[in-house]
Amino acid sequence: MTSAPLTAVLSSISDVERDIGVAKETLRVWERRYGFPQPQRDANGERVYPADQVHRLSLVKRLLDQGYRPGKIMTLGAEELSELGSKLSPATPHRGLDDPEIRACIALLRSHKIAELRQRLSQSILLMGLQRGVTELIAPLTSAVGAAWARGEVAVFEEHLFAEMLQGVMRTAIAAATQQAGHALATPRVLLTTVPQERHGLGLLMAEALLALEGAHCVSLGVQTPLGDIVEAALSQRADIVALSFSGVTSPRAAVENVNELRTRLGDRAEVWAGGAGVEAARRHLNPANVLNLGGIPAAVARWRAQHSALAA
Repeated sequence: MTSAPLTAVLSSISDVERDIGVAKETLRVWERRYGFPQPQRDANGERVYPADQVHRLSLVKRLLDQGYRPGKIMTLGAEELSELGSKLSPATPHRGLDDPEIRACIALLRSHKIAELRQRLSQSILLMGLQRGVTELIAPLTSAVGAAWARGEVAVFEEHLFAEMLQGVMRTAIAAATQQAGHALATPRVLLTTVPQERHGLGLLMAEALLALEGAHCVSLGVQTPLGDIVEAALSQRADIVALSFSGVTSPRAAVENVNELRTRLGDRAEVWAGGAGVEAARRHLNPANVLNLGGIPAAVARWRAQHSALAA
């Protein structure tokens, strides 16, 4: 039995609005203004979209979230959009897409062997140690899954399966690190969250794991917290640092605006640290010492402790 070609799968305009996150009216405007998408019509005359167009629309949406304007990208094909998106992704640390371990993990994901993938990653963290496991395997694997999705090699639901599985792996690792190294009086006290525009939390969990490993006291609010609530929580929790994660779906401009606004509201009551692809592209517009990648967390914690030890002396 042969599988249906990609274009044979049709989605309604409501399906596209729900799955891609682009409003129906916007889709109609793009159709008139740019000649894309080019929907077919069903028996009732309603718009339906082939799967290859839906995939291309999803690539367009990700680039728009990165700050591109529709007029610059709507005429590009799927391969050009994927290539453009890959240039915006942060460099994969230590391991690339051709790494055997990365390929093996993605193969397990694509074959839906999620329990085996979970066990493999958990064992790798135990063998490598949490810091190396996160920076040398988990982070590049997460980037690789995103790149595979952009190329159409991983389905949206498979990416969701991966995210849910990895959240469980990371929370188990965080609990172990907290039990081993952390306690209620540990410093610095770090409040972790994302701003309302940022719905992705895997980067936040990776940062929390490495901070816990350094003996920091971590309090996570999860994702999409309004700035006013972040400030209130930081004061209530006596946070020394507010750590924000920005994935590639947040535009650099939005990341800078949120970080600067939060710094203004907090004043000198807490530092603001930020990491992820959303701020890497805008590093020059922020305090370089407060824009971190995962590998820089141990040094940043050491710097904070040295500064505050000197102030207390």
